[in-house]
Parts: sequence; structure tokens; C-alpha cells
Amino acid sequence: MNRAMVLGATGFIGGHVARAALAEGWSVTGVRRRPDSVGNIGDLPIEWLQADLQEESRLRSAMAGAEVVFHAAGYYPHSSRHVADQVADAVGQTRGVLQAARLAGVRRFIYTSSLTTIGRPPADAARLADERDHYLPGSVARSAYYECKYAMESEVLRAAAAGFPAIVLNPTAVLGPGDVHLTMARILVALAGGRGLAWFPAETNVVDVRDCAAAHVAAALRGRVGERYLIGGHNLTVRDLMQEIAEVCGVPAPRWRVPVGVIDTLVRFGDLLPGPNQLGNHLRAVHAWQGYDCAKAASELGLAPRPLAETLQAAIGWLRATGYLAPHPNMVR
Repeated sequence: MNRAMVLGATGFIGGHVARAALAEGWSVTGVRRRPDSVGNIGDLPIEWLQADLQEESRLRSAMAGAEVVFHAAGYYPHSSRHVADQVADAVGQTRGVLQAARLAGVRRFIYTSSLTTIGRPPADAARLADERDHYLPGSVARSAYYECKYAMESEVLRAAAAGFPAIVLNPTAVLGPGDVHLTMARILVALAGGRGLAWFPAETNVVDVRDCAAAHVAAALRGRVGERYLIGGHNLTVRDLMQEIAEVCGVPAPRWRVPVGVIDTLVRFGDLLPGPNQLGNHLRAVHAWQGYDCAKAASELGLAPRPLAETLQAAIGWLRATGYLAPHPNMVR
């Protein structure tokens, strides 16, 4: 591979993928919707092209000559209203991108999906969830996020089954430096600002964005077409994660336990309010949160997660350096 295109290069994961591809020695083209947007990679020597993912013909022209396309700009629902309409939009967008890449002769198509398309293992399996487990549509009530992610990934896998060279990556909760849109960094900002007073009983998995980006490049080089790869790092409870973040920030750890039932009530209340409901998007499925087994990506892509403390220190350091957080005298360095 010599030429790569990154859809979503101005985003968190996409920006780091562009950085990792450059480090591999590839020339990189970033696609953006706004002509002045550079995300967190304004320092990189990449070519910028302006295009919208709805513009199939423009995308096809932009992809001409690209050997690998990293698609880290999938449709993102900002609420769980009008689920069917949002799923239709997500599917239409994905089909257009796939068609553009197909007609452009792309040799590898790396699609950034989500942990939400990984379902629970069978009750008698006695193992963590992995790529064999699939989300059951409709199992998370009124979640446009879960339904759209499942529908988009399904389109990519169907294209791969028909001969298109697509590979799916399923990152878990991604943290690290460069989260310009505060995708996951909102949690860090809240905790560092002393607003993390409580935790709730759930399990999650956290991966460093730089390890996630390296896995994308590895997938382009040696991933198997038509396969899904879980890209995760550390399984831990929400309480333990919040305690680790608090320690790095030099602030008190959350003390109070909030029952999951209270989370459900907050989500239902959020559904009654107008406008985007990010809270409902991410907490609606708290009952489905779980740990993951990422052995497949470790074996085939060389995924080797760095220590969680290193990830948190880099993320908090970046937030402070960029002005999202004020310096804290007790911060661990």
C-alpha cells in the first residue's frame, strides 16, 4: 500500500488513522466537509479534499488512485427519535460510499464500526464476548445508535461476501489525546472538573486511540477480507475506570453508587426533551455493557494495548494543553 484515503480525518479515530498511515510511509488524503476543518492533524502533510459522503460521484473521483480507504465517518444519530428514518439514511450513505469505492477500484476498505454490533455470548458459553457474537436488532429499545451501527456494518459485510475487499473493525470505548469533538473526553472533563460524584454498576472496555489507529493500518496490511476485529484494551468496571481517571487528574474519586434503574429513568426523561439526546444514545443500553475478548486482533493484527494509566495521562495532558481543562496542581505527570 502506498496511497490511503481517510474518510473522517478531522475526527478522533480518523485523525489518528491518518497519522498512523503517514508513519507507515503512505501518502494520505483526508476527506472533509468543511474547507477549513483540520481536526487534530493540522500539523500533518496530508492532502485535503472537500466532499460529502452523500456525493457518490464526487467520492468516486476523490478515491481514484487510493489503494486503501479508511472509512471512519459513518452516520452518527444524535437522538433515538425516528429510528427507522435514521437507519434508512445510514444505510443509504453506506451503500453510496461502498459503491464509490468499488467503482474506484479500491484494494482495501477498512470500515470503523462499533462495539455495539457485538452481542452477548450464549449464556452457557462461559466466555467473554468476541467477534462470533452479533447484536440482535431491536434488543436495545429505541436506540437509533445501535440500529444504525448494526445496519451499516451489515452493509459492509454483505459487500465483502459479494467479493468487495472490506474489513470491519469494532473499537471499544476509545480514549486518548486529540479528541477534538470531545466524543469520549466529555467524561474526562467532567471528572477532572469535580463533577463525577457517582458511579453505576456496569462493565466496559477501554482502548487507546493510538492503538486503535495502529490496528486500522495493520488491518489494511494483513487483515482478512470479510472479517470483524474487536479492537479493545482493558476490561474494567465503570467504578474502577472512574477511580483511575480521578487518580490521574488528582481529584477525589466518585463515592456514590447509582442503581441502573436510575439510569433508565434519566434516559426516559431525556426522551421527553427536545433536541439531541446524547445521554440516551449511550446509556440506553447500559444493561448490555460488557467486557470483550480481543484475542483475534492481538493474534492477527498485533494489537498490544498500552497501560491504561498511559492513555489517561496522555488524554488529560492534551485536554489541559489545548485549554479544555485548566491546569491542576495535583495532576499526576
